[in-house]
Amino acid sequence: MAACFRMSDLGALSYYLGIEVRQGKEALMLGQSAYASKLLEQTGMAEYKACVTPMEEWLKLTKASTTMKVDATLYQSIVGGLHYLVHMRPNITFAVGYVSRFMEDLERITGPC
Repeated sequence: MAACFRMSDLGALSYYLGIEVRQGKEALMLGQSAYASKLLEQTGMAEYKACVTPMEEWLKLTKASTTMKVDATLYQSIVGGLHYLVHMRPNITFAVGYVSRFMEDLERITGPC
């Protein structure tokens, strides 16, 4: 390809679009720990401990909630970030899908921001 296109060698890939790449002799390791840490810091949850179950069991959420209102933009940003983490952490797929249900018509659910 270098004969047809002007190119420059940037060396071995180590980080791309929030995905960390570690290349060894036997394997190629992909991870998102830095991205996950950044997302936890943005949400104020950096000090929380990890848990085996990413969502409380038997949790029932409804659109007609009486809890405190949330910032729709922040909520959508967090859920979008979690969607990106699902590629490397399939164990959170159900929980992310569950909270994603509440992104539609968020203005009506939470009231005006």
